[in-house]
Amino acid sequence: MRCPKHKPMSPDLPPFAAPPSLEDLTVIADRALESLPPALSALVEGVAIHVVDFPDEETMREMACDSPFDLLGLYSGVPFGEADGAPLRMDVDRIFLYRRPILDYWCDTGEDLPHLVAHVLIHEIGHHFGFSDADMEALEAAADAVGPSP
Repeated sequence: MRCPKHKPMSPDLPPFAAPPSLEDLTVIADRALESLPPALSALVEGVAIHVVDFPDEETMREMACDSPFDLLGLYSGVPFGEADGAPLRMDVDRIFLYRRPILDYWCDTGEDLPHLVAHVLIHEIGHHFGFSDADMEALEAAADAVGPSP
């Protein structure tokens, strides 16, 4: 897959010779997490980030996806407000980022890739915690203002 808008991902990241790898997107996601406003980052302390190419079949069924490109990310964990009454858990909450759908969206829109990854993370966190769209827009603006740490 070669993006027709082949350009640097952002001013602080070098141009790439091939599509960003799973590892590249993991680095971008880690930077995005560092740029979250403190109120939001406190909510996801200990949440594992997993970058995979596509959602698995079970996730696609659960999310009623027609195509593996329909889903950019997913927060997997005990729904907000149910954690107190949930039985003892053996697993941690996770945020899945789906590389190929994210890269397709990035190529289609030309949006800055780190900004897109941060947008997906904020929305997955926000949906999980029941934030409104307005709340998530404000969080994105705050994350943009903070920027990644050096």
